[in-house]
Amino acid sequence: MAEEQESDREDDADAQRRAAVRDTYDRIADHFASTREYAWPEVETFVEDVADDLETDGSESAVGLDLGCGNCRHAELLADHCGTVVGLDASRGLLATGRERALECGFEVALCQGDAGRLPLADDSVDVAVYVATLHHLPTRRARRDSLDELARVLAPGGRALVSAWSTAHDRFDADEGFDTTVEWTLPGGETVDRFYHIYAPDEFEAAVEASALEVVEWELSSGNCYATVTAAGGEPQ
Repeated sequence: MAEEQESDREDDADAQRRAAVRDTYDRIADHFASTREYAWPEVETFVEDVADDLETDGSESAVGLDLGCGNCRHAELLADHCGTVVGLDASRGLLATGRERALECGFEVALCQGDAGRLPLADDSVDVAVYVATLHHLPTRRARRDSLDELARVLAPGGRALVSAWSTAHDRFDADEGFDTTVEWTLPGGETVDRFYHIYAPDEFEAAVEASALEVVEWELSSGNCYATVTAAGGEPQ
């Protein structure tokens, strides 16, 4: 009974911390989205690399997932190569900016508010996924592990995903081991809002992905971020 109560307390604390992250991004959504106009080059390269395979296998039926989609700048890339694109984010405010971008830029995306650790998607249903700059906002190791396992669950056999997180290799950090921190976001007018991050050491990031139900195809450090191209464990990359 005591162990169950302790587990319940941990679950409650985790839920509160996730809600705090969600509320933070609801609060800064419009300003944050306005500073995220362009896709990251690493994501562009990944999508281009998988595009030929998607077109060979029939892109009209391909399903893309932008996990932690924000304003959908990366969902827009997926929409060029997938018949269906799902954009999922915990923040309703950010989803609203994604809806606006899709209307302005003329691409289709099915938007969904959800939790990266409990994806509202069927097993083996996603052909290509982008999980960029989101994993590091999950407040506990278990939450981050659950989200990686969920990504593996929804990836179709042979499907690929790009996962990224901030790392200690970034110029702004002076650390060799991973750590939790907050990073300020400054709103117009000067108000600052703290955002939670887990900053990964590069070897910690690689180990975390390998310990999940994902299989690392390749990984790299770029611009202070860790990137891993992954597939579901046991699946052959396309």
